[in-house]
Amino acid sequence: MRRDYFELDVRDVDWYEDDGDPRQPTVSIDFYGPAEELRSRFLSTSGDVLAAEELDVSFRLQDSVDADDARGVVSVTDRLTGDYVLELNARAEDVLDFIRAAREYGRAAGDDEGRYRVDVAIEGDHFETFEKSTFLVYDGDGRLLRSQSLIPSGVEL
Repeated sequence: MRRDYFELDVRDVDWYEDDGDPRQPTVSIDFYGPAEELRSRFLSTSGDVLAAEELDVSFRLQDSVDADDARGVVSVTDRLTGDYVLELNARAEDVLDFIRAAREYGRAAGDDEGRYRVDVAIEGDHFETFEKSTFLVYDGDGRLLRSQSLIPSGVEL
């Protein structure tokens, strides 16, 4: 699937910079391509939609994290198979701001709750929502950037 089939939008992150009341950050991914292809990528071998704990979300930088207007690729993968479910291009600043807000929300809400939500839609129609607490960030060489990543306490990588 082509990366330009996807649109990414983030919500509920402004409170972090404005010292407002914490709200769970949400990343919305809308797909404008072959609907059945995307649906099939979200299915397990049993035919059920993959659960949140069966999916990994990451961001791979294409530029230095310090570069002006740095960009990268957001990926959602099947944790069991390692197969890409979807990939889309995004601005690093947007993703890193989102991760910071999710980290602060997690501190305010406690470790038992999801720190962020991923809403997936197909041409504007809701498909699935996933509650996640881990969002890994990698540099262009594939090295994990722990300080930029969202890693819950007690998780070992």
